[in-house]
Amino acid sequence: MSMCRHKFSYRSFVRTISAGSARLPGPFLMVCLLAAVSALFFLPAGTVHAEGAGDWPSWMPQVLGAQATFIYQNAPGFHSPYSGEKSFIFDHSFKQQMTQTYGLYFGSQVTKSLQLYADFEMFRGSGISSGLGLGGYTNADVIRAGPANLGQDPYLARLYARYVIPLSGAMTEPLERGMDQIPGRQPVDRIEIKAGKLAPTDDFDQNRYANNGRTQFMNYNFLFNTAWDYASDTRGYSIGVSVAVVHPKWRLIFGSYEVPTTRNGIILDSEVYRARGDNAELSLAPWEKGPVVRLLAYRNEGRMGDYRDAMALGALTGAVPDTTLDNRPGRVKYGFGVNIEQPLANDGETGLFARAGWSNGTNSTWSYTEADNGASLGLQVSGRNWGRTDDRFGVAIGVNGITASHQHYLAQGGIGMLIGDGALNYGLEQVCEAYYRIQLGRYVQLSPDFQYIENPAYNRDRGPVKVYGMRLRVYY
Repeated sequence: MSMCRHKFSYRSFVRTISAGSARLPGPFLMVCLLAAVSALFFLPAGTVHAEGAGDWPSWMPQVLGAQATFIYQNAPGFHSPYSGEKSFIFDHSFKQQMTQTYGLYFGSQVTKSLQLYADFEMFRGSGISSGLGLGGYTNADVIRAGPANLGQDPYLARLYARYVIPLSGAMTEPLERGMDQIPGRQPVDRIEIKAGKLAPTDDFDQNRYANNGRTQFMNYNFLFNTAWDYASDTRGYSIGVSVAVVHPKWRLIFGSYEVPTTRNGIILDSEVYRARGDNAELSLAPWEKGPVVRLLAYRNEGRMGDYRDAMALGALTGAVPDTTLDNRPGRVKYGFGVNIEQPLANDGETGLFARAGWSNGTNSTWSYTEADNGASLGLQVSGRNWGRTDDRFGVAIGVNGITASHQHYLAQGGIGMLIGDGALNYGLEQVCEAYYRIQLGRYVQLSPDFQYIENPAYNRDRGPVKVYGMRLRVYY
């Protein structure tokens, strides 16, 4: 009798599912498939934890949400005396400017303490300038590697487990149905463990007023700390694990995730002993309706290129410096961040936010934005103040900078992960964004948006850039 010697590998399982999802049909058939699956697995909100709620077992998968988001942006002509390989440019193709994202989100309550989640998404379009040319890009939905490199078929975004260890006895808090959130109750004091394919941003650097490019600000400056080069593939996901200790007035979380094998790459590096991103964050909320303060630290290790070494190599060969020719394992990038949210009125729906971040910036940007330091400040206002309870208005300003070695690299014609004009007259990149989110019925939102960008890609010789946008979101 022969025995199978193949051992189960989570990474292989995830890659198999991901590869299989890439062969699913196009948009029209995909929508039909999502509708059929939704009808098959739909459970009324709130039944997942209820005992005796019909004959449907609580461990069966349920659809937690579905969404489709369409973003159109237009950047009229701006001052541009020269440009390089990754300069911000205006593409007159409406098809490219318009981005589309579709998502279907599942969850299963396997046991009282164990939950499983699986999310499927699909992306179309490239965005203006194909996601390139800015330290803080204008459209949070854009996949920076572009659909030409990744394809435009559905893919597995998340597949992970969440395990909760209660610490608070009978003290619980309610949870509403949401994407990647099963409705029911959870202990207010708990240990929370997550493992699988997910996004580090699911659990780190959260902010009530600036965290979601599909419902709030669209610019990368106002999603997360721009100096936090969080470990992920070009779509924003990774394979990793996090452990959090949660209390009503504080939270401490540690997470470790795989980094890509190349900058902005889609393939993750499995050699975690010398290539990974480690993160730690302490959240403090000592007052019931007061501010929330989050303190973040991170350390990435991977096959990065060093700006100074790349310039030294270029000087020897007489070539333009290129960090991709200097990639070596064991290179380290680290940084810190602070994140504040301050409720003001309307049960917290009107409030302020602020972020600031710094990284050492000696090695090349690897995963997120091409910024080595940055700060942002903004305001969200509830439409309740003018009789539109579910509407939101937001306005924010942000500024990004890069290190001296990063500046010299670009000034000598070097090309970064997302920027590169062929030359550089350095100045801080400054961004201002304003949006108004209009709630149309229960499931539709329409958001006009305007962004003003000074010194795009840190270059005083180019810009300013004005970006006009419109976002339509349909969700369940």
